[in-house]
Amino acid sequence: MWPADFVPYFVPLKHENASVLNFAFIDDGLLLREDNSLPQAHELPAQARAAFAFGMHGRHECHAYGWSHTQAVPSHLKVVGLRDVFSLLPAEFWGMAARARQMLRWDLASRYCGACGTPTEALNGEPAKECPACKTRDYPRITPAVMALVRRGDEILLARSPHFRPGMYSALAGFIEAGETVEDCLHREVFEESGIRIKNLRWFASQPWPFPYSLMLAFHADYAGGEITPQPGEIEDAGWYRIDNLPGLPAPVSIASRLIEDGIRQIREGSSVQGQTLPFDQYNNQL
Repeated sequence: MWPADFVPYFVPLKHENASVLNFAFIDDGLLLREDNSLPQAHELPAQARAAFAFGMHGRHECHAYGWSHTQAVPSHLKVVGLRDVFSLLPAEFWGMAARARQMLRWDLASRYCGACGTPTEALNGEPAKECPACKTRDYPRITPAVMALVRRGDEILLARSPHFRPGMYSALAGFIEAGETVEDCLHREVFEESGIRIKNLRWFASQPWPFPYSLMLAFHADYAGGEITPQPGEIEDAGWYRIDNLPGLPAPVSIASRLIEDGIRQIREGSSVQGQTLPFDQYNNQL
């Protein structure tokens, strides 16, 4: 979701550049002018908790600023949640804003060495902090998660988490465990959350998801067996839905929305993939 000419990096901010894009956050909200444009540096509050350059977009250097929720909002600016920014700024700007927010979280969380507690120092040439005492390095955290849209004939499996907004259903998703393959995680998460077995995993797309630092890996899959049994505490409701009778769906900003739309398209076009169900320990490398 970055623009093609965006070059990422991480450099502590020492001076202002004449041609800058400022991505300034109060807690998790992006500061925008009333016309939804990005503010200039002189319009921002003083003494940010974090400030750095995080990349280059064409001839514009991209700066990130962060303040805590106690910071007052300047009267000429407004705070917009990152999900809502998607409908206000070009898609590539949302991608850069997402990077800025994720890097801000990391910058604040990595100021002291996790091994010995010594203040860290930013390295030149890469997004990393190093402890001058024990040389431990800290890089921005990325947590991979999988998502599967399961299809059974002309129906798709959608589920509702208790954390979703009212009426919204989505594809099943979960985080990859240590030592687990992507394929194993897909089968485990779908089965744990719904009681359903799947087959024919097909890659769809990925999306960085800065809430707070996930990388979503989305797949299509086919139904292989089982009855829907929602996982207590994780899934409030789940069911098979025909595309002419769908519940509320995720906002367009999320990869879940695009995955579901692609599944709907495949059903309308009559697309299908045939395959065999494999024993669980043979799922690896079956993409």
